Amino acid sequence: MVVCGDDALARRLAVELRDVYQERVVLVAPEARGAGAPRRTAALASAILGRVPFAGHRGAGGDGPMPAPALRTVISTELDEDALDAAAVAEASALALVHDDDETNIRAALAARRLNPRLRLVIRLYNRKLGEHLAQLLDRATPGVDPDALDTSTTVLSDADTAAPALAATVIAGTGKVVQADGTLLRAVEHAPPGDGRVADSGLCTLALLSSTTSNPAGNEGADGSGSEGPRLLPGDEEVAAAVGRGTIALEAVTYAGPSLHTGRLRAVSAPLVSLFPRRLWWSIGAVLGAVLALTVASMLTVDEHPLHAAYMTLLDIFAINDPAIGQAASRQLLQILAGFAGLLLLPVLVAGLLEALGTFRAASALGRVPRRLSGHVVLLGLGKIGTRVLARLAELDIPVVCVEENPEARGVALARRLHVPVVLGDVTQEGVLESARAHRAQALLALTSSDTTNLEAALSARALRRDLRVSLRLFDDEFASAVYRTLRAAHPDALTRSRSVSHLAAPAFAGAMMGRQVLGAIPVERKVLLFAALEVAGHPQLQGRTVAEAFRAGSWRVVALDTAAPGERLPDLATAGAPGRHAQNLVWDLHPGYVLTPEDRVVLAATRQGLAELLGRRPQR
Repeated sequence: MVVCGDDALARRLAVELRDVYQERVVLVAPEARGAGAPRRTAALASAILGRVPFAGHRGAGGDGPMPAPALRTVISTELDEDALDAAAVAEASALALVHDDDETNIRAALAARRLNPRLRLVIRLYNRKLGEHLAQLLDRATPGVDPDALDTSTTVLSDADTAAPALAATVIAGTGKVVQADGTLLRAVEHAPPGDGRVADSGLCTLALLSSTTSNPAGNEGADGSGSEGPRLLPGDEEVAAAVGRGTIALEAVTYAGPSLHTGRLRAVSAPLVSLFPRRLWWSIGAVLGAVLALTVASMLTVDEHPLHAAYMTLLDIFAINDPAIGQAASRQLLQILAGFAGLLLLPVLVAGLLEALGTFRAASALGRVPRRLSGHVVLLGLGKIGTRVLARLAELDIPVVCVEENPEARGVALARRLHVPVVLGDVTQEGVLESARAHRAQALLALTSSDTTNLEAALSARALRRDLRVSLRLFDDEFASAVYRTLRAAHPDALTRSRSVSHLAAPAFAGAMMGRQVLGAIPVERKVLLFAALEVAGHPQLQGRTVAEAFRAGSWRVVALDTAAPGERLPDLATAGAPGRHAQNLVWDLHPGYVLTPEDRVVLAATRQGLAELLGRRPQR
């Protein structure tokens, strides 16, 4: 397999393919001119990070991480046909093009399809519509080969789209170990041993038994030599019942039970009407009415006029539209002069209040206004590529959100306006901005700006407002993200903290696409990995004609869901079905053990790598 890229996603993807799927990988990358950038970022943030104590990394058993086998790397400044030839694309089974530049990826995809018509392509693009057209074009440009065949499929992914579900899951579930299938988020939840001879909750199903040495710092966690004490993937019901005192990993659907987004939308719609009457406008109107009342009373006492006539003449004098009081009493002339001065002083203030009210109304109508009593919401910092996708995902889950963005022209501001989501315009590092977003009453904070230092400073500032706030921050460098996570966890052990690298979150989806459209994702279990895949039952005798219970093979695979859509209406790729506005309707997760699998069915399996290779009829590479 070949991976072409110029950032952390390419390196992470190559490592994922090598370590998780045990594939031979060639990495094509430009010369690392900015190799010290992550270190400079870490150094730049060290002053902020110095506010909290440092927690050093502890390797398992004190030996540290085991060295990984080397990857074959091809250095090329231009991703052209020469570079693809040097990476042996003509003999490769799959190619991932994950450059940050869309044009570079498109050019390379066209060249690679000419070199190898049967090549499986995985392309990184942010534009969904362009990606759909490109995938159809490349699949049709394969003469003599079925476009729906596995080895010639073209998959277009966006790191923003693939990272968004995991970032959204940290808000709800506090974990990034998630799998997305048909728009549904599933999480792998680790349950500690319950004690008292009880067995942990199995959720939808029990995915694994943790090693008995998991809680022992000196234990050889998950090693191949652990034997029966090591982790067990996809255990049988009898084995789970007998594993008293061992932790488990269960599969659960991600749900949200907080305040509804619709309540916030109703408040946001009524907020602009309230903004038409700011406090300064009320003071201006009060001053004008007070001047009118005082001059009317004075006119009644001095000129002996009717109250209504006196008020009418006073208003004409204040607005300077009355005739001069020539030939009238001196008191009337004096009152006219005083009314004129009052108009000169108060009318500009009244006009300024009206203009401020109109400006506030426009801003509130376009960006929404944060309700004063809002609580239990999510504060989303940054509305760039990642923030926009996460906002769409949170809106699908009906979670109330308050956004903070410094640039009013950011791509996510328009989406927030359509969703009636309040947006606070300002620099999140400035005093008072987080307070305006009601961060002290929020359930969670997602710091997704393009600056590591800004995200880190915002996370620390939010923790100062509320110590138990659930915080997830986006960091570009994996090592720096790990260091920040350990340090914040040491400083706030009772609060949930997650530091996420987008490359770390997106790499499993790209790796799964390179393995074929069947693979939906992977969940690590200690030092092992569990795969989730979608398979047609037809052609698999291990599944066809068997009940769900009979199709289960302990330690190899287990049917966890059934696609109820008609064969002609099924999505070709369940892993990329989470487009905004679409909700899962076809997957059934709570299957009856006696259901008989037919050739027309499509199922979602949880499987070990060896079990999936057996089902697909191919042998894993070593």
